[in-house]
Amino acid sequence: MEALLGTIILRPYVFLFLACYLIGASLQFGIRPAMLFIPVGYLIALASEWSSTHWGFPYGLYGYVPATAGTEIWVLGVPFMDSLSYVFLSASSYSTALFLWRPIRKGTNGWQIGLPEGPEKPWAPILLGSLLTVFLDVIIDPVALRGDRWFLGKIYAYPLEGPYFGVPLSNFGGWLMVGFVLILSLRLLHGWEGSGKHRYHKPWAPLWGPVLYLGILVFNLTVTFWIGEITLGLVGAFLTGLLVTLGGFWTLSKISLESTPKDHEER
Repeated sequence: MEALLGTIILRPYVFLFLACYLIGASLQFGIRPAMLFIPVGYLIALASEWSSTHWGFPYGLYGYVPATAGTEIWVLGVPFMDSLSYVFLSASSYSTALFLWRPIRKGTNGWQIGLPEGPEKPWAPILLGSLLTVFLDVIIDPVALRGDRWFLGKIYAYPLEGPYFGVPLSNFGGWLMVGFVLILSLRLLHGWEGSGKHRYHKPWAPLWGPVLYLGILVFNLTVTFWIGEITLGLVGAFLTGLLVTLGGFWTLSKISLESTPKDHEER
């Protein structure tokens, strides 16, 4: 009980992000898939981290520093909150990928966001979501590695310093693989074709993913600048700005393509 309380007190932002995931994913994918993905995603993440800390696969070899082992929950030598974070990181990435990949249409009841036009090829948003998960880690991992300089604490370290602000490139390859497995699992829990449920009770339901995704990026960039890592923060801000700009133009082009035919019809 003390360890559970310590986990919540030490990592309130993790549970805030998790609560946002649970509400948003329940609206978009359904309550049961959203709930089931928490233990499924956690176990996949835990297995990947345990494997890397023992065998160096898939992220490369690293080790956790048990500085908070007595004050928060640890499972098999891995902080509970660390593996739990994979749930909302991968789910928000997948939801963002669906938002970017699927059309935006204007119907009789207003704009319809992120609804497929009949049967769709599922692999494209799964792959895009996996890449977006890697992008999150590009921003998160370097500042997490400097956790001793903020309230995260020094919880892990690499035996050899990597080229990207101390992070080895193998780490990103591991995130691509594990992100793919996590998103595929969420897709299967929801149903390969969404179980035929191509309606949302709330028209803004698919927006939770992009909003949470950006919130996670902003949180980590804020911490990066707060601890005085200006170069790292500027690189992260540039990459994030580039991603947001490309995503914004892509979204505007989809809206424009949807509006153009109707404008011609009216003329």
